Formats: sequence, structure tokens, C-alpha cells
Amino acid sequence: MGTAVLSAARSVEFDPYTPLFTHPDLSTIVGRYWPVRLEPGEPRLFSTEPGVQVLARCHWGRRGAPVMVLVHGLEGSSDSTYMLWMARAALEAGFQVVRLNVRNCGGTEHLAPTLYHSGLTADLRAVLGQLRDYQVFVVGFSMGGNQALKLAGEWGPAPPPHVAGVCAISAPIDLAACARRLAEPRNLIYEHRFLRQLRARLRRKARLFPGRFSLEPLARVRSIIDFDHFITAPAFGFRDAWDYYEHCSARRFLGAVRVPALLIQARDDPFVPFSCCQLPENPALRLLMPEHGGHVSFLSRTPPRFWAARQVVRFCRALT
Repeated sequence: MGTAVLSAARSVEFDPYTPLFTHPDLSTIVGRYWPVRLEPGEPRLFSTEPGVQVLARCHWGRRGAPVMVLVHGLEGSSDSTYMLWMARAALEAGFQVVRLNVRNCGGTEHLAPTLYHSGLTADLRAVLGQLRDYQVFVVGFSMGGNQALKLAGEWGPAPPPHVAGVCAISAPIDLAACARRLAEPRNLIYEHRFLRQLRARLRRKARLFPGRFSLEPLARVRSIIDFDHFITAPAFGFRDAWDYYEHCSARRFLGAVRVPALLIQARDDPFVPFSCCQLPENPALRLLMPEHGGHVSFLSRTPPRFWAARQVVRFCRALT
């Protein structure tokens, strides 16, 4: 990472944030359903591993313009509201956009014989490799932010030269702490919603790949931690949920990040504890941490409505 690049990343001036809501749940829920219009984009399949493809929605613009690759959160898709508002802000700023579906998401269970998890970086790594002719920025939301930051740390001192920056919004960089937070009584509705979606996905995978996925462990699943212990961990060779969280949390990789990285995290995020945002000393990392914003919301009282998207654009523009 050159001195000039680091200086550009550190010198970006961000807008103050005036929240539309100061209640974290209201912000989180309203942000999820805020209407956003965007053209569907051109579908493209990326082959990432033998027998595995992921689907992206691509918005190509001016030839040679930098590309933002957007990665969604747990049980989201390329059509999640936050993906659409980020894409629109990026397109208006002159970027090209690739809205990536994580493996199995966005109706693509048939394109992979495996599940996915919060630290799975193989697909994102492969997609970025196939975009090497562009200057690329990676923008991850929630789980996608954890994947993006983990990948940046895996690259260490030798990130791909065409990847100019990484942004993570509401990233659960300590998976164990965030799983415990999600299991708290105040988050019961959120956790039940995630579990309902995860169970349904596992059942779809079992129908598509007979004999490969057992549904028996679902009878023991009462929490996200249970799901990760009985299903995610054994599917990917981890000892248990805690071993999975330890190996796949971006937090343990942040000291090795050398590509400029912006983390945007609300102090009142209902899923991500404040303690997660104690970052290591690393000049590549920059943290924006407003008092309010909820989880992947950051609705502003005044236009432009999606404050986080504007800050991501500012950061990436400084690095083009």
C-alpha cells in the first residue's frame, strides 16, 4: 500500500449523520423496507470452484470506469434493499456495479452442491479475479462485510493490484459475540426470522441434492448458534460452532489488511456489540461509528436518504 494511497484514504472528509430514527430497531426495520428503484441489471454467472457458480446482477457503464462489487448479508440477495440503494448511489457517481449473490442465495441453490457460511471467501476471491481488467472496490454488508474484510486480511501484504479498496457496513467481525447478541431476548424476532429462512434453504438443498444433506439435525436447532453447531460447522469441517466462529471472524484478520478499508458501524446496532469495534492499530483501517443507524440502515433525516452509501462513494472516489 503506497503512501499516497494511504494518505488519500485517511484524508477523506465524511458527512455528518443526522438520523431519521434514533431507535435501533425502527431504523433497522424501516431501512429494510424503504422503497428503492433500480434496473434489474445484466445477469452473469461466475464459476468459482468445480461445480459451483454464483449469480451476479451487473450494471455496466462507461468503459474503463471503476467497478463496485456489492456483497449482501445473511439470507439476503442481490435484491436486498441495501444492495439496491448502494448500487444506485454508485451508478449515479459514475461507478459500474456488480451485485453479487453469495453462494446459494438469490434463488441459486441449484448452482452449488454445498452450503455457505460467514467466512466463505472463495467465491468472492474468484469473482474478483475474473474482474482483474477493472479497478475494483468491494462493498460488503453485514455478513458480506465480514467476508470482504476477512479476504482483505487473507491477502495480507500482497492484495491484487486491481482491488483499490474495501468497505464494510455493519459487519459482524466477531461472529461469536454477534451470535450471542442475536440470541438475546430482545433479538428473538430477528433470530427466528433468520432461522426460518435457513431451515427453508436447507430443505431446498436436500430436495435438489438427494442424500447429501440430512434434515435430522434441524430438530435440535433452537438458535443461530445451534444451526451453526449442528449444520454449518460439520458441513465445512469445523469442530463446532465456536471453532467456526474463531476461524471465520474477520476480526482476527484485520491486522493483516493492507488495502484501504472503511468500516461503518452504528453504536446502537442491535446485532453487533460495541466491543466488536475495537480495531487493531493498522493505518489501512478507517472506522466511522455514529451513535445511531441500526443494522445496515443509516437512514438520514434529509436527502440523500442513505447516509452510508454516500460515505462509501466518497471513500472510493478518493482512491480512484
